[in-house]
Amino acid sequence: MAEYTCSTEQIAQAVRSYDGVKRKSEIGAMVRDLRIDSQDVIASFGEDAAVIKNQSDALLLAADGIWSKLMDADPYWAGYCAVLVNIHDIAAMGGKPLAMVDVFSISQLEVRDQVIRGMQDASRQFGVPIVGGHLHPDTPYSVIDVAILGIAPINGVIYSNRAEEGDVILVAIDLYGRVHPSCFLNWDSATLRTSDEVRAQIAVMQEIGTRKLVTSGKDISNPGILGTLGMLLEVSGKGADVDLDKIPRPDLAHHKITFDLWIRMYPGMGFILTLKKEFVDIVKELFEKTGMNAREIGIVNNSNKLTIHYQNNSSIVFDFSGDGGVMHLGSYS
Repeated sequence: MAEYTCSTEQIAQAVRSYDGVKRKSEIGAMVRDLRIDSQDVIASFGEDAAVIKNQSDALLLAADGIWSKLMDADPYWAGYCAVLVNIHDIAAMGGKPLAMVDVFSISQLEVRDQVIRGMQDASRQFGVPIVGGHLHPDTPYSVIDVAILGIAPINGVIYSNRAEEGDVILVAIDLYGRVHPSCFLNWDSATLRTSDEVRAQIAVMQEIGTRKLVTSGKDISNPGILGTLGMLLEVSGKGADVDLDKIPRPDLAHHKITFDLWIRMYPGMGFILTLKKEFVDIVKELFEKTGMNAREIGIVNNSNKLTIHYQNNSSIVFDFSGDGGVMHLGSYS
């Protein structure tokens, strides 16, 4: 395929050296320094959202900060994404997002207005209100951080750390989109969809969780497709073989991007799931009804390595043994 202008080793190196992956390496130290067990906390670090027992339900609590590079490039898009990424975190856990709060530091009034407009548009589109927060006016920098609360049936939560040997790896992405004009490593599908369409895409994950159709899942975030899969495998204590040719993608030539860029992109709507073979067709159909493209890209194994394959070439992207993972969790489980 013409879009593969790199060898598998060059692609592996591009993923490992990508800032969106490297900036996750501090998570391991944070886990070791901050983790305190509680009888009401079912899951915390390593998940897209903390899971807190609340009778027959689980409260889902998450927070995300927006990369300063994105704020510098486009404050409106930074505000929109601040909402979007938090909603993704709740959806990835099989939950319904309820409400958000923000912490906003402002250096310029123009930046403030653009960020707020982006947050407002995303909040309205997804139907998740912003209900409070904290404001730092007149700071020497502009930063937006958002926290979100969600809810799910306690038996319907989708965890990151439960992938099993032999599971199929499924990637679901909305390919109806564009490279965002302000950030070439963002794939924007959400702003091109109606409110009903994006809400349906989020609701799919709730149905998948309630019906217990998958063993694990994550939303595709800043590390991109392979980086996010690496995070899932790392917390699950597993490895995988992935066929690069099976990864869903738009017409890359039309959008003037290469494959190695595509796999590092943050998609407007995308999830990575592991599941048993008998549920693959059901899950693919659920996603495809909402306009998303869902494809099998590989198999989970016990190698503790994420290995990519294309034709007769293979390369290891991550070796999770020791300290060779995305998040450097070491013996975390």
